Amino acid sequence: MSTPTKAPIGRVLTAMVTPFTTDGAIDFASAERLAVQLVADGNDGLCISGTTGEAPTTNEREKVDLLKAVRSAVGEKVTLLAGVGGNETAHVIQSAKDAESAGADAVLAVTPYYNKPPQSGVHAHFIAVADAIGLPVVLYDIPARTGTPIETATLQRLAEHERIVAVKDAKADLFAGAEVMATTDLAYYSGDDALSLPWLAVGAVGVISVVGHGFAGDYRDMIAAVDRGDLQTAREINNRLIPAVEAIMSKQSQGAIRSKALCHARGLIDSPMTRLPLLPASAAETEEMMSILKPCGLTADHAASSIGRTA
Repeated sequence: MSTPTKAPIGRVLTAMVTPFTTDGAIDFASAERLAVQLVADGNDGLCISGTTGEAPTTNEREKVDLLKAVRSAVGEKVTLLAGVGGNETAHVIQSAKDAESAGADAVLAVTPYYNKPPQSGVHAHFIAVADAIGLPVVLYDIPARTGTPIETATLQRLAEHERIVAVKDAKADLFAGAEVMATTDLAYYSGDDALSLPWLAVGAVGVISVVGHGFAGDYRDMIAAVDRGDLQTAREINNRLIPAVEAIMSKQSQGAIRSKALCHARGLIDSPMTRLPLLPASAAETEEMMSILKPCGLTADHAASSIGRTA
């Protein structure tokens, strides 16, 4: 199996949490420290202000300032994918323009939520965003959150736009994704940590992960194994990560809460604080999660010591 020739935003990206201080303000120093370590862990890209970054609770000024802070911290060689989701097309267009001005390399545009537009409206929305900026656009297909899937025929039409280059898939329809990959040039990224190996096996070029907050190197190794046709090694990595995926993406909590608790336990951010309506993980919840993650290969202090900081 040959290495994919088209991976427009890199291979391993983590959907980065947005650190907050105990009084709820964005902690830019922690964000910079976290971004640097995530790159050291094996990420060649970061998704800023996505769902895991609690984007629905941050304002436009905060999103721009966060993107600029992370860019300053990681430099120009790391891909920064800016979340620009929303359910008003004009607002999303302005967010995309702001992200472009702030130094993003690409934007991640989610299907408009709550409105539940028909597929003609979904198509028109994404085309309007792509027409408004000069950056590559990654489509985010996650109907469990938005209420509306991007159907195969719509994806095939959207692929005709020169700046619509990829899909972050959290729809969990492997056959539909394989059909899109077979009939278009869209690059696919797994947006569901539980299905990363199956997506890679059918042709996805990379992952946009939440579990990457602690295991980016493992995802990089998994991708490399699939690239060389070594599915046995890829399965071994995947099997080892199953408890980590279950712990971080717990149905009793959610990825933004648990990954933020993980980053705090690793000593990478100063507080596990979230903004309502999310509540931060309790100390007992975090302790239980870390007890599961350590046998998966994570140590809470290795990253902190590598950047001269302790938890």
